[in-house]
Amino acid sequence: MLDSDLADQRLTKFMGDIRTPWLLYAKAGLLLLTGLLAAVLLLVENPSYTTALLLAVAIWAFCRSYYFAFYVIEHYVDPGFRYAGLLSFLEYALKRRQKPTEVHEKLEEPSLQKRDGFG
Repeated sequence: MLDSDLADQRLTKFMGDIRTPWLLYAKAGLLLLTGLLAAVLLLVENPSYTTALLLAVAIWAFCRSYYFAFYVIEHYVDPGFRYAGLLSFLEYALKRRQKPTEVHEKLEEPSLQKRDGFG
């Protein structure tokens, strides 16, 4: 076992996953509030249509990249791999766990086509 694996296990055991529904909703609410506050402060600092448009495009692009990093990769590229977070995805992307031909073959599997309105 690698030292980093042991450290990950210790951290997971110490912190654990949040499983309480009200705490999950509270966390989501705090994240939403933080994002709204940052957006409002940015628009107060520089009130212009350009700033508002660029902020909207940035939010949209980050949401789409987050969706890609978790949903698309897990459901269409590598259904067997589960990410623990953005750093886990970055590690996966850098290591390139699969060859491009394997990815292409998985995308052509009938079970992965026309799923959730995609394809």
